Amino acid sequence: MKRMSPARQWALLLLFSVIVGFGFQACHLPAALLLGPMIVGVVMGLLGASIRVPSRCFTLSQGILGCMIAQSLSPGILTPLLNDWPMVVAVLFGTLLASGLSGWLLVRFSALPGPTGAWGSSPGGASAMVAMAGDFGADVRLVAFMQYLRVLFVATAAALVARIGLGDAAGHQAVTQVWFPALDARFIGTLAIALVGILLAPRLRIPSGALLVPAILGAVVHSGGLMTLQIPEWLLAMAYALIGWTVGLRFTRDIVLLALRTLPQMLASIFGLMLVCGAMAWGLTQVLPVDLMSAYLATSPGGLDTVAIIAAGTKVDMSFVMAMQTLRLVTILVTGPAMARFISRHAGKPQPT
Repeated sequence: MKRMSPARQWALLLLFSVIVGFGFQACHLPAALLLGPMIVGVVMGLLGASIRVPSRCFTLSQGILGCMIAQSLSPGILTPLLNDWPMVVAVLFGTLLASGLSGWLLVRFSALPGPTGAWGSSPGGASAMVAMAGDFGADVRLVAFMQYLRVLFVATAAALVARIGLGDAAGHQAVTQVWFPALDARFIGTLAIALVGILLAPRLRIPSGALLVPAILGAVVHSGGLMTLQIPEWLLAMAYALIGWTVGLRFTRDIVLLALRTLPQMLASIFGLMLVCGAMAWGLTQVLPVDLMSAYLATSPGGLDTVAIIAAGTKVDMSFVMAMQTLRLVTILVTGPAMARFISRHAGKPQPT
């Protein structure tokens, strides 16, 4: 595939993404327009595709996704978290302990160096973890592979759980979509909020800011009654595809060969973390008035953007999901460096020189 021109590679990527994505949607699979392009991107990446999604397009997609999330956010999001803060804190620390244990076991029983195993097993925003890992002596290529491999598994598992648990109701929104509504000033205002949020994010140094800052700005405008956000389905589909391609095309043959020696341990670490988070989701439903699917997505150790896309395609409590995911991301970013140093020193592996 490397011998193909970039134009032909993009054409194949687009064609098969449309086929697979809408095929999944016809089966009422949640987040079909994310999973389809992601899987096609993985296959093409392994076959040697040289194309990559420009970083600006990925950032803009996150901004659009942030505005979509903003439609479900309101000041009331904090009420259930504050009322049940002991359980929320317990879940956060449980996730930290689970990811720390996962990283420790991964380093202990594989050839991975300490910082790489620690950052690769951290269940925060994948892009944020990759960006920070290099500053702490980790192999960025392996960290990216581990993070996006987990995102791939978590996104697929969450979509399947939603499909099995909710049945055809999981994809009901996909049936009633209006793809090309009449656009007005609200559409221009929504794009302006996304762009302003994207420009502010680097200056505010907020992790995953390209997603969170537009979400916060959009929530203020939307819930405050200043303007109703307008995000047509065709624009969301483009954002989903770009995010899916960004994840999928990272699975190159060279990186897979590099990770092949420790792949079984990586898979065991990912599945173990997913099982622990699933158990905590069940525990949340026993204490809080939240359904199992909302709790599952709130505790899933995947990327913030992919979880948001899956949540948008199912009938779950988006506010609760995003609040829990954001709190965990911030907690992981604060504690991540200390956890990486601890694992490097105590997992029985010498630090790389």
